Amino acid sequence: MSSPAAPTTAASSSLEDTVARARRQTLGDLLHRSARRFPDRTAVQEAGVAAPRSRTFAALDADADRIASALAARGIGPGDRVALLARNGLPYVQAIFGVARAGAVLVPVNFMLGGAEVGYVLQHSGAVGLLAQDALLAAADEAVEVADAADRLRVRAVIDADGDRDAWEPFDALLEDGEPWPDDLVIASDAPAQVMYTSGTESRPKGAVLSNEALVANYSTCMVDGEMAAADVQVHALPLFHVAQQHVFLVPAIQLGMTSVVLPAPDPATVLATIEEHRATTFFAPPTVWIGLLRHPDFDTRDLSSLVKGYYGAAIMPVEVLKELSRRRPELRLWNFYGQTEMAPLSTVLRPEDQLRKAGSAGRAALNVEARVAAPDGSAVAVGEIGEIVLRSPHAIHGYLDAPDRTAAAFGGGWFHSGDLGVMDEDGYITVVDRIKDMIKTGGENVASREVEEAIYGHDAVAEVAVIGLSHPEWIECVVAVVVPRDGASVDVEELRVHCRERLAGFKVPKAFRVVDALPKNASGKILKRDLRERFADVADEVEGPRG
Repeated sequence: MSSPAAPTTAASSSLEDTVARARRQTLGDLLHRSARRFPDRTAVQEAGVAAPRSRTFAALDADADRIASALAARGIGPGDRVALLARNGLPYVQAIFGVARAGAVLVPVNFMLGGAEVGYVLQHSGAVGLLAQDALLAAADEAVEVADAADRLRVRAVIDADGDRDAWEPFDALLEDGEPWPDDLVIASDAPAQVMYTSGTESRPKGAVLSNEALVANYSTCMVDGEMAAADVQVHALPLFHVAQQHVFLVPAIQLGMTSVVLPAPDPATVLATIEEHRATTFFAPPTVWIGLLRHPDFDTRDLSSLVKGYYGAAIMPVEVLKELSRRRPELRLWNFYGQTEMAPLSTVLRPEDQLRKAGSAGRAALNVEARVAAPDGSAVAVGEIGEIVLRSPHAIHGYLDAPDRTAAAFGGGWFHSGDLGVMDEDGYITVVDRIKDMIKTGGENVASREVEEAIYGHDAVAEVAVIGLSHPEWIECVVAVVVPRDGASVDVEELRVHCRERLAGFKVPKAFRVVDALPKNASGKILKRDLRERFADVADEVEGPRG
């Protein structure tokens, strides 16, 4: 889609504007209303840092007003885009709501990107403001140069600086007392709230335009389907720039009135200690992080009895890991939340009672979502047949920023096309077979990498595994498994091959195995199979053909 029109201020006294102000529901409003209900409750508490900071709901609400006022004084208002390059911490949360309160559009940036990559986001988004953490300032400065953005940036604020920085003002300056923030913005419900850049497989990421309307609908779904409550205490360890941590957990927690404990990273020892110290009741992480917690010696020594709600996403939890979690922490109820950035992001939910009964499934369509498994022509496939998972929901983005062709392709036939292959059973439960790009085509047969991974996870010596397809002159692609051993264990490749042959059809058994110390992951915990394909590309040369 092209750049969305900016919201308008309430300069006129029309009845339409008056009613619109009374009905307004933006990210900034969610915090404001929670502050009225729970002014003295702790909204955000840092942990895992030397000098943790905290804010009550009333204090955080006042911070949002001051930031909005400061942005307005620097020429940033409704519809303007402000990029945020920072790790987790109180300033990140303050920025989310301060930018929203101003009616501006936040552009969260992956802090793992290099300067040139950040520069692309700055240039493509047309950001006129940049908030960057001091530790990431080298990448931010390079990004400004790459994007040739110095003249258009109306604000450059550095977070957690311990001294003056050329061309940058302290983020704390935005929190100084300013003019009272007027409560007179008229912002349409479908006005953009954030532009989030997808990691994708393309050479350049796409800017997904999320409106206030889409996000608020998503929050309702998350709270109902996830059985979230104001009395919960939630630990946030995954990066807040990621759509799941921010929009499935942090902002719904703020809307409900929960206390959010924010960690800088998902270090297992710190996560476990934080759950114990703060008596946390809920925690979200991808399966890779849950596996890390299970394997850490503190898992059995820390008091985790308060933790009764666990959420995972980004990948299916291996069945053997689910069984182990159920055995070692029987009081912990688990949810699988499946979705994507373009759905704000929740699409389907597998509830606690279904974890083992429907093990491996992504669940059924969430509260405000309609889901089907479709053939290439858009028609629904039969029960048990493989097709693409497509979705309809008010959660969905309005489109990709300045990319009408990509938007049209993603919404073909009036459904959002997820890019995931799946099957639906007779009860409406969807199992994600694979990403379309990860389905391995070998010797005339299709192999779902996840099915092979599930079989390998059943081996006692395996901590993690990723199965990839590598280009091969005779097989077309050959199946290769990259395995991480459990601590103190060693993986015997021939034994693992036999283990797979006992559980899989012959064509699904990996043609080669590689044992590594760790799998490459992005900041949200997803395994980077692209990196593995590049690293192990020459392994295919060792694989014999069908007649070898």
